[in-house]
Amino acid sequence: MRAIISRAESFCSRFGLRVPILLAPMAGACPPALSIAVASAGGLGAGGMLLMQPDEIMAWANQVRAGSNGAFQLNTWIPDPAPRRDPDHEARVRAFLEQWGPAVPPEAAEVTLPDFAAQCDAMLAAGPRIVSSIMGLYPPPFVAQLKARGIAWFATATTVAEARAAAAAGADVIVAQGAEAGGHRGAFEAADAERRQVGLFALLPAVVDAVQVPVVATGGIADGRGIAAALALGASAAQIGTGFLRCPEAKIHPAWADALARTAPEDTVVSRVFSGRAGRAIATTYVRAALADGAPAPAPYPIQRGLTGAMRVAGQKEGDLQRMQAWAGQSAALARAEPAAALVQKLWDEARAILS
Repeated sequence: MRAIISRAESFCSRFGLRVPILLAPMAGACPPALSIAVASAGGLGAGGMLLMQPDEIMAWANQVRAGSNGAFQLNTWIPDPAPRRDPDHEARVRAFLEQWGPAVPPEAAEVTLPDFAAQCDAMLAAGPRIVSSIMGLYPPPFVAQLKARGIAWFATATTVAEARAAAAAGADVIVAQGAEAGGHRGAFEAADAERRQVGLFALLPAVVDAVQVPVVATGGIADGRGIAAALALGASAAQIGTGFLRCPEAKIHPAWADALARTAPEDTVVSRVFSGRAGRAIATTYVRAALADGAPAPAPYPIQRGLTGAMRVAGQKEGDLQRMQAWAGQSAALARAEPAAALVQKLWDEARAILS
C-alpha cells in the first residue's frame, strides 16, 4: 500500500497538487467557480474549451487564476473530418425533433465550431500547467510547442491501442477513460466509440502495463472506494466528472442535478442522439424515443448538435429533464450535493482510509 500512496504522491508533486483528484474537463459544465474550488482544495481544476473562442479561453483561465493559485488543465477535442451531408436525412431528423420542441429550420444544421488552431494558440497563450486532449492526438507541431513551454500533455484514451499511440506521440500522461464515464466518449475514431466500450477496471491495468508514463483513471469514479480501487490498479490519480456535477459550483440545472441522485447505472445509455458523437447520458424519454425502432438515425457531429439545439434550449428553460442533454456516468447516484472543496477532501480522506 505504501507503494500505491508513493506513486500518487509523486504524481502530485510533479503537477503541483496536494491530492490526486482531477476535475474532468466537461465542456459547458466546468465554470471557473468549480475549478477554483477543486484547485483550492489541492486537486486539479479543468476547463472544457470545445465551444469557446480564443478570448473566452483566456477569460476562463484568467478568472481561475484570480480565484486560486492551484493548477488546472485546458482541454479541447481533436477535430473529426468534415461530416458527410444528407439533406433528405436531415429533414427526417428535423421532423422527428419537432415532436420534442420548436420547429427546427434547415439552417440549424449549419454549425460552425470554433477554429481548432486558434483554440490551440489561445491555450498556449493562457499558459496552463497541463493541456489535455480527447478524440485523438494533437498534431506534432503543437506537441512540440507544448514541450517547449513546459506544458504537460494529458491524452485521453479509451483502448490500449489508443494509449500506446498517445504515448508514442509524446503524451506525458495517459487518461484512461472507461466506458462508464458520462458525457462524450473519447475514442479517436467516432465509429469506435459505441462498438468498443471497455470498462475502466479492465482498461486501466492493461494501459498501465502498456505504457511507461503515468496513467490517470476516469469513468465511473465518484467516491473514495473508486479512487482507492483505481490507485490499487496502477493509476497515479483519479479524474472525476459526474461526481462533481451536484456541487453548487457546477451550476447545472436543478432538474439535472436532482436526477443524478436517483440515476442507477442501468439508467444511463451511450448514444449519438444529442450531438452526433457517442456520449453517455440519462436515458430520458427523448433518448429512448430517439433510439427506438423507426426513429431516424442521428446526423453526424456537429450537425446533430445543431439540430437538437432548439429542443435542448427549450428543455432548460422549462426545467424539463426529458428534453435536456443530461450527461451522466454510471456512478451518477454517488454524486454528492456538497461544496466542491469539501468534497475533494472527503473523497481523499475516504480513499486513504481504505488504502491504509
